[in-house]
Amino acid sequence: MFRFTASPPLALYVHLPWCVRKCPYCDFNSHALRGELPATAYVDALLADVLREIKHIHEREISSVFFGGGTPSLFPPAALARLLEGLQRYLRIAADCEITLEANPGSVDQARFEDFRSAGVNRLSIGVQSFQADSLHRLGRIHGPQAAVAAVETAHAAGFDNFNIDLMYGLPNQGRPAAVADITQAIALAPPHISHYQLTLEPNTAFAARPPALPEDDAIYAMQIDCQTRLAGAGYQHYEVSAYALRDRRCRHNLNYWSFGDYLGIGAGAHGKVTDLDKGKITRYEKLARPMAYIREATAGEAVAKSHQLSAQDAVLEFMMNALRLPEGVPRKLCTARTGLPWVCFEAAVDDARNRGWLDITADDRVRPTALGMRFLNNLLGCFLPPD
Repeated sequence: MFRFTASPPLALYVHLPWCVRKCPYCDFNSHALRGELPATAYVDALLADVLREIKHIHEREISSVFFGGGTPSLFPPAALARLLEGLQRYLRIAADCEITLEANPGSVDQARFEDFRSAGVNRLSIGVQSFQADSLHRLGRIHGPQAAVAAVETAHAAGFDNFNIDLMYGLPNQGRPAAVADITQAIALAPPHISHYQLTLEPNTAFAARPPALPEDDAIYAMQIDCQTRLAGAGYQHYEVSAYALRDRRCRHNLNYWSFGDYLGIGAGAHGKVTDLDKGKITRYEKLARPMAYIREATAGEAVAKSHQLSAQDAVLEFMMNALRLPEGVPRKLCTARTGLPWVCFEAAVDDARNRGWLDITADDRVRPTALGMRFLNNLLGCFLPPD
C-alpha cells in the first residue's frame, strides 16, 4: 500500500482522434476522417465520459487541459466551446488553467484561431515538423513550407502569446544543414515554446513496415547539438529532453506528466492516471480506442477498456521514466511524495546509476541526470528496470 501525504496536481487530457490523413510515422490513436466529422455526438460522449470520471477525483482542481489527437483543430470552434462550457460545469477548472489545442497548418486560418481563443483555448501546439518541402513530403504532411510559416504568423495575429511549434529531426535523408535551417526558421518566427523531437520508427506504423533511410546515429547527435546551441543562443531554456521554452512559457501540462502528476483521460484511446490517497493506490486506465465504439459506450456511461493498479516497482520505474527527462531533475522528496514509497525503494538503483556517471544528487538534494545520463537516457533508465 502506498502512503501519500497529499494528492498530486491534476490535469485533463482530451483526445480528438480524427485527422485528414494518417502520417506514416504516427503511432497515436488517430483515424483518417471519412465523411462528416461527428462533432456533436463526440462532444456528448466526452461530457458523459467526464461525468463518469468525477467520482475518482473528489472535487480536485484541474490545473491544465490538453486537446490532443489526431488533429483537434479539425473540430468546429463552436463544438470546442460547448465542450469547454460543459467541463467548466462539471469540474473545478483553475482560474489560470492552461488550455492547449493541437493544430496542424493544413487545417487553420486566422478566423478559426480567433474563434478557438474566444472559446477558451489559451495555448496552441502547431504541428509544423519541418519547413522543408522534401521533408514534409516524406513525412506525409498535408501542408507545405508556406502554410507552416503562415500558421505561426496566424497564431501571433490571432492574439496567442503562448504557443508551441513541433519540429522533428533525424528525418529521412536529412543532413545537418537542413535540420539547422528548420530550427533557424522556427526561432525567427518567435514562438514562446519549441518541441524538437528525434524521429523514431514506432511499431505498427507505415514507417516501421517500410523503413525509410534515416541518418546515422552520430549524424543525428550532431544535428541535436547544433540545434540545441542555436536554441540556447536565442534564449530558449532546455527544460526537458525535447522541449525548449522562453522564460515562463514551459508547458504546464507536460510538466505535470514528467513530475508524475495525475491526469484524467477522456476520448477514444485516452489514458489516465489517478492517485487514491485513502486507499493508497495508483490506477492507470485507458479508454476504448475505436471512435464510434467509444461514442456508443461513453454515451451509455461505460468507456474504459482496461485499468490496472501500479505495483511499487511500477511506480518507481514510471516516476523515473518521466522525471529523468528533465535536465534539472526533481527534488528527492518528490520521488517519495508522488509515489507514496520510502526512499529505500529508489536507493539501490540510484546508487548504481551514480556509480556509472549517469545520475547525480545535487547539493540542494535534487535527483538529476548528468550530461552523460541525458545522452544515454535509455541506459540510465535501465538501472530502474526489474532484474531478469
